[in-house]
Amino acid sequence: MLRHSPSHRRTSPVWVAVIAVAGAALATTTPSAVSPDVSTNPVTAPGSINEPPLQQYRALRRMHAHSEKLNQEGWMEAWTELEGRTFRYEIVSERGSEAVRNRVLRTLLKREQEVIAAGDPERAELTQNNYSFAEETTGPGVRYINIKPKRKDALLVEGRMVLSEDGRELLRVEGILAKNPSFWTSLVNVIRHYARLGGVRVPIAVESIARVKIAGLSRLNVEYEYESINGRAISPAARRLVASR
Repeated sequence: MLRHSPSHRRTSPVWVAVIAVAGAALATTTPSAVSPDVSTNPVTAPGSINEPPLQQYRALRRMHAHSEKLNQEGWMEAWTELEGRTFRYEIVSERGSEAVRNRVLRTLLKREQEVIAAGDPERAELTQNNYSFAEETTGPGVRYINIKPKRKDALLVEGRMVLSEDGRELLRVEGILAKNPSFWTSLVNVIRHYARLGGVRVPIAVESIARVKIAGLSRLNVEYEYESINGRAISPAARRLVASR
């Protein structure tokens, strides 16, 4: 495992803001439950609560972060594993800005590890404990359900769920963070992409764009390539299908 020794250098407010955005992205990068028991939609009806919960996965995670005005960006690939409340990661490759890699991407993995160990991912789940769900509407080839957080929380998104045309699958969750993660951020836009693999709905990609004072736009992109979910191997064909979306 590639390791980084903690730096004791003073962190500027700009980097504090960028790190805060990465921390808020835990709401998007941590696979979580999708079980709002509202309406008669198959995705959100009470029966959806009986979907197999995500208890284990192993996935190669590809991450890229870019700060516009700082003109710095970094890339990282890491094997990530979840077993219950234990999250492990092994960095297998990295390049680009050392500051971005150490202060943003490594921080993201470390904070995710802490959040999962504390049981906090439930704060980000698409459930009635966290959200109010509007009536379903239709669009070109998709269906929508507007979602409104029940509290100001940087792990929640105010926006909408995008469902498949038949309403049976969640394709995306898109919107803005319900609470800015830092004084230095004015707006954080998030798009989470989902797919069903091995019978379990999981995130397959995340896009996050934040307006950071002084630093301008900061972007974070994460992609997942699952090797196994709940102890079941994910076939190469299924992985290729997800990658082609």
